[in-house]
Amino acid sequence: MDLAHGVQLVSFGILAAIAIVAALGVVLLQNIVYSAFLLGGVFASMAGMYLLLNGDFVAAAQLIIYVGAVNVLILFGIMLVNKQQDFPAIKGMWIRKGATALVGAGLLVLLAGTIVTTPWAISTATPTGDGSTLKIGEHFFSDFLLPFELASVLLLIAMVGAIVLARREFVPEDTPTTEEELAFKLPERPRETAAIAGGSQTSPE
Repeated sequence: MDLAHGVQLVSFGILAAIAIVAALGVVLLQNIVYSAFLLGGVFASMAGMYLLLNGDFVAAAQLIIYVGAVNVLILFGIMLVNKQQDFPAIKGMWIRKGATALVGAGLLVLLAGTIVTTPWAISTATPTGDGSTLKIGEHFFSDFLLPFELASVLLLIAMVGAIVLARREFVPEDTPTTEEELAFKLPERPRETAAIAGGSQTSPE
């Protein structure tokens, strides 16, 4: 084993440890904001693994799309809800947690068995390097042009919806009258300014 292979193994071990710890934090932490930040750590560690596999384009797409777009969108969605509510205790919660742990352990055993039994062949071919980006671009604008454009339209629709939700103060405040209008009304916790919140805590002398 030469120095390059040793560096790759150490890098893979560090990235794998970061991904496992961050994924456990996403599942086990009670604070959903911390879970969303740790999800970004999982995405970033996966991008590092793609770099180790000489997938430069896939690694860049992982950072730009998942870390820079999906994870940020999740954080915006959490913060735009602006609702603080403690979840009540659910009866028989230990049964659900036990079933979830059993399913997770089964998936872990299945994936571990697949990794062990798969004959991983070591390729002696020259790595493609930057040629992979050229090939992916050719497929995007030839074979997969229609799905590529449909994905762009879908992202545009999501962006318009996010702007409408973020600038809700410009929506006219109409009072719902029927049950159907009440069903489509987004409940929101009233926003309080820092001055009002601070003044409410001090008692008058």
